[in-house]
Amino acid sequence: MAVYTEVSDEELARFIAGYDLGKLLSFKGIAEGVENTNYLLHTTAGTFILTIYEKRVDVADLPFFLGLMEHLSAHGVSCPLPVRDRRGNVLNELSKRHAALVTFLKGVWPKRPKADHCRELGSALARMHMAGRDFPLYRPNALGLSGWRPLFEKFASRAGEIDSGLGSLIQQELGFLEHAWPTDLPEGVIHADLFPDNVFFIDEKLSGIIDFYFACNDSLAYDIAVCLNAWCFDPDSEFEPSKGAALLQGYESVRPLSAKERQSMPTLARGAAMRFLLTRSYDWLNTPKDALVARKDPADYIRRLAFHQSAASIADYAPQLIS
Repeated sequence: MAVYTEVSDEELARFIAGYDLGKLLSFKGIAEGVENTNYLLHTTAGTFILTIYEKRVDVADLPFFLGLMEHLSAHGVSCPLPVRDRRGNVLNELSKRHAALVTFLKGVWPKRPKADHCRELGSALARMHMAGRDFPLYRPNALGLSGWRPLFEKFASRAGEIDSGLGSLIQQELGFLEHAWPTDLPEGVIHADLFPDNVFFIDEKLSGIIDFYFACNDSLAYDIAVCLNAWCFDPDSEFEPSKGAALLQGYESVRPLSAKERQSMPTLARGAAMRFLLTRSYDWLNTPKDALVARKDPADYIRRLAFHQSAASIADYAPQLIS
């Protein structure tokens, strides 16, 4: 459950009074998510999401995240739109935390994504990349290549508690990635965490993208690699080529990949798998078993990484594509 900060009725009513949203009718905590506290609010003006930013979020990054959502929404991307208060602010304070309101998006996220979902995702991701081209703010990817080894060093001595060979696997893979990581790929604003629970659908048509709190600047193709990991494996972490093909075809229907992006896809996918293997491993070892936030098993990404290590070209992800 992702409600870390409890808010009283009186506190919330005072907070809402600063906006032109009418009267607060009801609110309830939202269990999904792991980084921040989220509430679903109903007012006489409509339905909204209240996010209270917890200590893991750097306040200095909030103008980037909130500004990006405003920018993407203005450029036709269906995403939450930050709500400005009567003074024009999108960021305020509630319960001694920074907080913001955003519009509510209709739809549900797919528990078992199909190829059609992946095709919709691919085209939406490309449109998001195109819309973000002239976004003026910049945020480096703190969970990119340069951050992986320092994160590993925080739990390296305990990696064997997850799997006896995990430490040596990560050590060897980091050596490969640090040597082979592609450079000079097209860059821009990426979502960096586009898992199924961050994408809403209505009747298998994508209705919106949420949770931009890992968004940053990095290679656009890396964002595709994140999605290949998050969307195109079955529950046993077996790769499903039909989903990979649909994702890549959907993306290229809007923004064709360069030859170097295609050539780099297996390495980028290995890197994306490593990113989530590292963060899940760290959280697995450092989150109390009785915590409200459910721990995610790192083993899924050990198996996914093994597939990417065997991939020779982009054709291994989409047999219909010519590498």
